[in-house]
Amino acid sequence: MTTAEAHFAALLEHETDCWDTHAAISDGSRDFVLLDVRSPELYAAGHLPEAVSLPHGRIVERNLADYPADTAFVVYCAGPHCNGADKAALRLARLGRPVKKMIGGVTGWIDEGFELVR
Repeated sequence: MTTAEAHFAALLEHETDCWDTHAAISDGSRDFVLLDVRSPELYAAGHLPEAVSLPHGRIVERNLADYPADTAFVVYCAGPHCNGADKAALRLARLGRPVKKMIGGVTGWIDEGFELVR
């Protein structure tokens, strides 16, 4: 495997995008919990369909107790200018939870023409 191949394979293993997330929600194939890791106020102002609010600083085992250990999570924050999704993904990974970051966040979602839930 070339270094470029390894690099991009690793990215796809740990990241998803707005289109794939939207498709999984729309066609019912969603096999992950979608976490909005922004503040509760930002979540209330507008979030992705079917997203659960769990700010990245509150990602601890106690707050994940209702999810089986093999539950996959997709996390997102405000957008490319925000590292909240990275912080959330790191917390989940440290807890041994399967996780992907949705690149683009809310900004990418809106840029793709998808609606937020208010």
